[in-house]
Amino acid sequence: MSVYLGIEIGGTKLQLGIGTEQARLIDVCRLDIDPADGATGILRQIRRAGRDLIARHHPVRAGIGFGGPVDPVAGRVIQSHQIDGWSDHALVDWCSERLGLPASLGNDCDLAALAEARFGAGRGYGSLFFVTVGTGVGGGYVVDGRVQGAGRPAFAEIGHLRPGLQADRADQTVESLASGWGIAAAARAEIQGDVSLRLDRAGESQPIDRNAGRMPADRPDIGLVFRRDLLERCGGDVERLTAKDVACAASEGNQLALNVLRRAAEVLGWAVAQMITLLAPEIVVIGGGVSLTGESLFFAPLRDAVSRYVFPPLAQTQRIVPAALGELVVVQGAIALAAQHSADGDTILVMKGANAS
Repeated sequence: MSVYLGIEIGGTKLQLGIGTEQARLIDVCRLDIDPADGATGILRQIRRAGRDLIARHHPVRAGIGFGGPVDPVAGRVIQSHQIDGWSDHALVDWCSERLGLPASLGNDCDLAALAEARFGAGRGYGSLFFVTVGTGVGGGYVVDGRVQGAGRPAFAEIGHLRPGLQADRADQTVESLASGWGIAAAARAEIQGDVSLRLDRAGESQPIDRNAGRMPADRPDIGLVFRRDLLERCGGDVERLTAKDVACAASEGNQLALNVLRRAAEVLGWAVAQMITLLAPEIVVIGGGVSLTGESLFFAPLRDAVSRYVFPPLAQTQRIVPAALGELVVVQGAIALAAQHSADGDTILVMKGANAS
């Protein structure tokens, strides 16, 4: 039985795995990335760990999931938004030369979508849209086991939707409001008293009700208590506040934190509703660190927002569920891509362009 090498290259972690065509993992290697070492340091780690795995298991092909925009037709990384040295890098050629394996290249979110469609929460469904909500917000669309968007400069970029006609700048995106970074930024703004916005209706942003989710007016000091709680969680340095801190505070009754999470879920729910209106997937699978905040803090308000904003005939026609495959999902997707290309004899199945997450 043939086995394949899957490689995930992110901004903070590097994972390699050996698996079968059905992405059953046989051997896994996880390594931390030092951003200061740049692409050269990561390639050195891949060469060392990859050669060890190849010597033990003899894979026939490699699949690579890269955390940034790629050109899989040319086998090149376009750039990384986290690590220097990746611009216009011929990664597929490098893999052939240094590891002695033919390789296929894809964006990491696309490959996560492929893995969830074939082996995870979307197994058995004809169409799946995958959303990852972490440091950023990305998407991937799979129909009949194939990632869609081949040959396009960008595809399924749900995080780059602009929530409302007033969002006329490239940085005014769903990602800026609903990602982990966006959640932390919104909480910092609340602590510092800045004006925040939320999506009140699809296509229109208005000032939030600052009393929403707060204690009664006869407890005017309670807002200060919530702010102090968040400050204590980040050691008094508001710039160190994270989405995880906000989620923990919300789970323990901090109404300011709960309000921030609800706004983020509403924005993401609006975006998912627009996607469903256009593509009508059978299932929507959502992963990433923010989704791990759970049913009551994340999925329930997200589903409520989807129901509010989606085209009515499509309401309740698809499932919205958590991802099933965990932290090795990109490695499993990379193995699946390598197996597909080995069977097809081609290298043109996955495409992410210069504006990808």
